Amino acid sequence: MGDVQIGIAAALEQFSPREAIEIAELAERHGFSGQMAADHFQPWVPAQGQSPFVWSVLASLAEHTTGDLGPGVTCPSFRQHPALVAQAAATLEATYPGRTWLGLGSGEALNEHVIGGYWPEAPERVRRLFEALEIIRKLFTGKDVKHRGEFFKLHTTRLWTMPETPPPIYIAASGPYTSRKTGELADGLITPGASLEKLAGILDNFSQGARKAGKDPDAMPKLLQVHLSWASTDEEAWRNAMEQWPNGGMKFPKADIRSPFDFEQMAKLVRREDFEGRMVVSSDPDAHRASLQRYIDAGFTRIYVHNVGRNQKEWLEVFGREVLPKLRA
Repeated sequence: MGDVQIGIAAALEQFSPREAIEIAELAERHGFSGQMAADHFQPWVPAQGQSPFVWSVLASLAEHTTGDLGPGVTCPSFRQHPALVAQAAATLEATYPGRTWLGLGSGEALNEHVIGGYWPEAPERVRRLFEALEIIRKLFTGKDVKHRGEFFKLHTTRLWTMPETPPPIYIAASGPYTSRKTGELADGLITPGASLEKLAGILDNFSQGARKAGKDPDAMPKLLQVHLSWASTDEEAWRNAMEQWPNGGMKFPKADIRSPFDFEQMAKLVRREDFEGRMVVSSDPDAHRASLQRYIDAGFTRIYVHNVGRNQKEWLEVFGREVLPKLRA
């Protein structure tokens, strides 16, 4: 596949740390390149059943695999101060040099409201994200820094454990403004699977921002997280989607919903047709291959795939044999 990498998204909402490590090891043996690990405090729905601390799991994943890895994505704004996120990312890269990246996002109430603070509207969350990015960039210099901004304060301090080179920072963006600012201020883009038309707009805005900052967007990593449901039969694939990942069929913004139990009630309204254009549900490996190929052709350089069912061993074997070898850059 040339320079295109296909990794897996470690769904820590569904799997215990030990299970996630076993899945990662198996994925690497079947040709997958790396790991994007979800940073959740709670699962989307109770049926998923897990939410371990992402930084602990990332270190364990690094010990048991050889590919790239990073949190996809962490919010440096509410539950975790940006200084803490900077320290965690710097330590991980110092331990596993050249392998890690830092994925940042503006957060979801499901994970961030647990500290009991005010949950702001989206524009404020985005401003907080970019101010947090400024703090992390300062700390990644390894020098003494301080900060007093709209949302955060940092007394004069430094990161005492620093890697030789800080990890690249990728920002999760799906709207016009955040996509442009990501191109301008970050090292790369993360976005979830969507229609090709929407993704084309995101990539175009990202490129505009990069060029404004004097960067070459074609040389910058563009990461895509893809959820899918594969099983040996269509009926099982649909059952996995409806029971394990009904949030994939929810067409409304989900950043303000606070409880897995609220998501569980909303999931009762999800129908099969709600997944159309959002997630491929099929027992046909070639249907999934064609979908992934379209994302590669659209310009994404790294794709992290999550099969939403618990049939991970079977899925990895089939995709390693029938899907990955047929993808082309």
